[in-house]
Amino acid sequence: MEIIQHLLDGFLIALTPLNLAVVIVGVVVGLFIGAMPGLGSVNGVAILLPMTFLVPPTSAIIFLAALYYGAMYGGAISSIMLGIPGASTAVATTFDGRPMALKGEADKALVGAALASFFGGTLSILLFTGFAPPLASIALDFGDAEIFALMLLAFATFVGLSGDDIPKTIFSICIGLVFSAVGLDIMSGEPRLVFFDVIGFMHGINFLVLAIGIYGIGEMLWTIEITRGESAMSKAVFSLRGILAHLKELLGTWKVATIGSLLGFFVGILPAAGATPGSLMAYGVAKLTSKNPASFGKGEVAGVVAPEAANNAASTGAMLPMLTLGIPGSPTTAILLGGMVIWGMVPGPTLFVDETEFVWGLIASLYVANFFAVLINIFFIPVFLWMLKMPFTVLAPVIFVLSLVGGFAPTQSMHDVWLMLAFGIGGYLMRKLDYPLAPAVLAIVLGPIAEPALRQSLLISNGDFTVFVTRPIAGPITVIALILLFLPLLKLIRDKVKNKKASGSA
Repeated sequence: MEIIQHLLDGFLIALTPLNLAVVIVGVVVGLFIGAMPGLGSVNGVAILLPMTFLVPPTSAIIFLAALYYGAMYGGAISSIMLGIPGASTAVATTFDGRPMALKGEADKALVGAALASFFGGTLSILLFTGFAPPLASIALDFGDAEIFALMLLAFATFVGLSGDDIPKTIFSICIGLVFSAVGLDIMSGEPRLVFFDVIGFMHGINFLVLAIGIYGIGEMLWTIEITRGESAMSKAVFSLRGILAHLKELLGTWKVATIGSLLGFFVGILPAAGATPGSLMAYGVAKLTSKNPASFGKGEVAGVVAPEAANNAASTGAMLPMLTLGIPGSPTTAILLGGMVIWGMVPGPTLFVDETEFVWGLIASLYVANFFAVLINIFFIPVFLWMLKMPFTVLAPVIFVLSLVGGFAPTQSMHDVWLMLAFGIGGYLMRKLDYPLAPAVLAIVLGPIAEPALRQSLLISNGDFTVFVTRPIAGPITVIALILLFLPLLKLIRDKVKNKKASGSA
């Protein structure tokens, strides 16, 4: 009852005219920032942080949280419409969102993304409201061994359940891991894999550079080839009857949305994990639990619902360790944490006692922001579909320019622009040769998280690999991952045994 009373008090704060206005403005601004390739919630919050000093601290953090939410919704827009991830959190949405747009189902993909985001956001806020302190303590039980086991499980889902050629999938993962290791060694600080001694490789390969190159430039080249300049996306239409028809199908994805939301929220509360691994892992689990995994990557709506539910749930989950422990769960919440410190607040266990009005006003504002985000997103769908009706001779240069801006924005280095163009050509060639792109993207995202977790676990255990099996949380996760890794081999043996029996009986 005490929690409900606090939440009602929070709604009284969140629904004041000023705070309601900043929620709506924050969601709209975040929607367009999230849709712009290369920007995303991190840059949006960082750029607009100084503007928040014009309003009281509670209104300021509510504005930034609403912007964060809006950006999570917006990331799906360019992923679906143009095949360019608006941010790293929306990469998994591209896998099936883009094929749906090419098939003339952009409206279904956009509505599915919006509703999944709303579902994921709502479920995660409910978990946040009711279980903040205990969930934060569980997150602290996750050491390096547990984090590596979780990353191994993410790789295993792609290998064990891939409908693609297994050797090609493994090759794609290895290429991604190589690219993720470029730069300075995390332990010794020595340069490694600095190709041709080019100085630009010293700071590593920015994930967005790879993602925008593969899914922006590469997708544009591929589309030009398969459509010969004629846009296959112009078939997309928007009507209320069509939306209602899509709703029947989307209601059938509630299990995928629930799994994605729970997984995304839990990964989100792990310090330094964030929404990107959560959305990629949710996509893998959706494929694992699907009755028709071969349809993923070809325009399966569940492949849009799962990552969108997960990345919105993860954005809420990332706020939990920030408020309860003072540990940011993502790069965006690290900036929010800095803002709270500037406003004179001390994140941590005492925040819920010392700043009750602020905390519950923020939590209530998440409900309000989530509600307005889904309404505004659906309201703008006709505008997004109008973009698709442009001739591809106009659309292709727009994609190219947005990709160049997105590649340059994170580091403002021309080295990254050239690298992005190279990745674009490489992505196009991989499509031509029928190599899956998703495992490479997964590897470059999870590589920088998995490597330090692996090396630190082995340092602590004096090189004993059993640390990943003997620990109570890491053990079961590692066993499941190993089963999935060897699943293709077991299937091969089973098929050979069946063939021998069939030939023997004949």
